[in-house]
Amino acid sequence: MKKIVLSIMTLIISLSATEIYATFNIEAEKSANLAFYSGGIVDAIYVDVSSLVKKGDKLVELQNDDLKASLAMAKASLEDTEISLKFAKKDYDRQVLIKDLIDEEKFDKYELAFKKAIVAKAQAKAKLSYQQSLLDKSIIYAPFDGVIFEKSVEVGDVVSGMMLRTIFKIQSTNKRELILEFDQKYWKSIKLGDTVKYTVNGDDNTYTGKITKLYPHANSDNRKIKAEVKANGFVVGLFGEGYITISDNKN
Repeated sequence: MKKIVLSIMTLIISLSATEIYATFNIEAEKSANLAFYSGGIVDAIYVDVSSLVKKGDKLVELQNDDLKASLAMAKASLEDTEISLKFAKKDYDRQVLIKDLIDEEKFDKYELAFKKAIVAKAQAKAKLSYQQSLLDKSIIYAPFDGVIFEKSVEVGDVVSGMMLRTIFKIQSTNKRELILEFDQKYWKSIKLGDTVKYTVNGDDNTYTGKITKLYPHANSDNRKIKAEVKANGFVVGLFGEGYITISDNKN
């Protein structure tokens, strides 16, 4: 008797669920086109197509010996101002202790020298930061962990500041998103967390995922609404189809 009741309940549940057909394309969770901020001649390339990179890895740089020299000079200048400030502060602190015993004009000179040393250090730090930014613009770093999937530059190529172009394309290594499309008439029915069973073209396996994002508009050309499902390991650009399972009892 118990088995009969369970079978009936299972049948009722299955009848109260609807499967909505959807198609999808596979995209990388993260993707970026990388380009230089300034022009120059490509001096070194550290990666190639299919290279795995970590966030912050150096990918390519322009000829920048002059910028490196300017940065070294800015660092040396900052060190000099720090030393000057150190001694100016010592002199000032000594004068503070005997302020009541010395001429006011003399004390003002030490105070002025101390303040000028503070300003000089701030200016040196700003110059160092500026020189560092110029050098950084001649280097492309990986913005996130990923894999290089397109490269369009070789050593010796000229990158023009008047027409900056994409140097590398990078995408997340394994994390993927299925960009689903389903008929707009189901816009009230489908919710975040709904189950999606799907297959990928060229793969006989059936996979299961959950809807993690619903796009807030319908495409007026094809009358479709988009949703996203997280996945892993698929080749970007593949497509597939599946079914979104919803309950007919949803409000």
